[in-house]
Amino acid sequence: MKQLTLSILFLMIALSSHAQTQTTGPRFEGLDSELNTVLESWNAAGFAVAVVEKDKIIYSKGFGYRDYENKLPVTPNTLFAIGSSSKAFTSGLLGILREEGKLSFDDSPIKYIPGLKFYNNEMNNLITIKDIMTHRTGLPRHDLSWYFFPTQSRDSLMQRIQYQEPFAKVREKWYYNNFMFLTQGVIAERVTGKTWEENLQEKFFDPLEMKTSNAVIDGLKKGREASFGYEVKNDSIIKKMDYYDIAAMGPAGSINSSVNEISNWLITWINGGKFQEKQVLPEPYVKEAMSPQMIMANSIPDKEFPDMHISTYGYGWMVSSYKGHYRVEHGGNINGFSANVAFFPTDSIGIVVLANQNGSLVPGIVRNIISDRLLKVDKTEWNKIQKEKADEAKKQAEAGQAESKSIQKKGTKTSHLLAEFTGDYSHPGYGTVEVQFERDSLFAQTPYQKVWLKHFHYNIFSLVGMENGKVDTTTVSPMQFNFRINNMGEIASLSFKAEPTVDAIEFKRRPREIAVDKETLEKYTGEYDLGGQAAKFYLKEGIENTLFLFVAGQPEYDLLAIGENKFALKVAEGYTIEFAEDENGNVKEAKFTQPNGVFVAKRK
Repeated sequence: MKQLTLSILFLMIALSSHAQTQTTGPRFEGLDSELNTVLESWNAAGFAVAVVEKDKIIYSKGFGYRDYENKLPVTPNTLFAIGSSSKAFTSGLLGILREEGKLSFDDSPIKYIPGLKFYNNEMNNLITIKDIMTHRTGLPRHDLSWYFFPTQSRDSLMQRIQYQEPFAKVREKWYYNNFMFLTQGVIAERVTGKTWEENLQEKFFDPLEMKTSNAVIDGLKKGREASFGYEVKNDSIIKKMDYYDIAAMGPAGSINSSVNEISNWLITWINGGKFQEKQVLPEPYVKEAMSPQMIMANSIPDKEFPDMHISTYGYGWMVSSYKGHYRVEHGGNINGFSANVAFFPTDSIGIVVLANQNGSLVPGIVRNIISDRLLKVDKTEWNKIQKEKADEAKKQAEAGQAESKSIQKKGTKTSHLLAEFTGDYSHPGYGTVEVQFERDSLFAQTPYQKVWLKHFHYNIFSLVGMENGKVDTTTVSPMQFNFRINNMGEIASLSFKAEPTVDAIEFKRRPREIAVDKETLEKYTGEYDLGGQAAKFYLKEGIENTLFLFVAGQPEYDLLAIGENKFALKVAEGYTIEFAEDENGNVKEAKFTQPNGVFVAKRK
């Protein structure tokens, strides 16, 4: 009996192993070797791939390592972050809710999220759910808003949308926008009374037997057989990256999964929304979601690939023609991970490639290599072509850096001492950048990252990355901070080109507050004669560390201590008050500096 049990166990192990590398006929002959070449060409730590046909996985395999340092291999069950390949899941939730009669795609998203506001009334009045599903609201990405200023509060992110400038009219142009997929997730939450994560679990993960898939960063960190993310430094060094917590932006791209489990998702789409005879997605929605809803780009096929054309968007899917075959796909990228999920509905074929390499071309290359085999079309040397293009792009980037340096005005200085640039710089649609003065240098800190501000010329600084608390001169951002001076000669704001399609985003400065004790503040209290008007400085009971100002006919102001004997009005830019002392250390006057002049108030 024991021998029989062992024999069955060995048979099960053998079948399991076979299922991971199963091939069907000559279509997969030599594929493993070809994909290993891709792994080596791009210095990738690892990737996994699975292929489905009709309702079965016909090929699944891992290449390289999920843990490069400890040489733990990638398998078809390895968990990866799939990034924006999550979007079709989010839109799918709305497809189910529409089928249930709980919403219409022609509804305004404001109907379900009353607190939602857009940049102007035209957008508020025109934008529909269908518009946010197809990237046609007129908004550019504004990704730095969530990437550099992450939060666990979806409501907080939603409030930022009203301050984000559009670049086009509603439905005029297609432009990718993660905030609009966040909005879809929030609509599903408001309609169902459940979190986006709970909806995913109930509507997709459970019925599709996606048992290890999840949508939070802890699910990846603590997941069984989870992969680390990697980047390539100096073209050859494979380096581990920290996990990035997408947090509240989850509906736009926080799912973690394996190629074996994403295969069940592909099988569902290939079979009209059915998985194992169960209707998981409404069939009318499936047909609509993978049909062109918005033109992405107006262009004709190029000479190199005349049979690859059409660039359109459905609901969470990009739709195009690949060598005469109708292709539906979506990629994904997030720190250390890249993905591509694709299927050919009329051919009943699906391909998923998940890689643990940052911003990698590997998923697209592997997808195309396998597509050529399965669709029986002329094979293209995709790995070679993409490598040549990447090398050329690198040369152009280096030329761009050299050109940037050529416009640098050598020998220029900043208008102020570096210490005077410090403060909190805020934008309501983004967040707050803290500019700090340390070790004779300026640094900028956001909730996500700290960078060194390297002087470029005048009041313009380049952003240089940091690693383990040290400046990393190999990571220089093309983005630059431009500090602006107000009419009072003070540093008033910083701006940077966060979006190529709109003006630079301006962050207004608030000087860094200095802690001042009650005893010190009390010496400034009293009445001062301000040109015949009484200006009164005082403290309040229970708020002993804040100095207040009241001038008849004006609102009460609370003051911000920004230096010795110097204060700023919290609510107004360019207004400061500096107290002067006599030879005995007693406060004798207050100098009001404001945009219309300087006024001295004598203490009564």
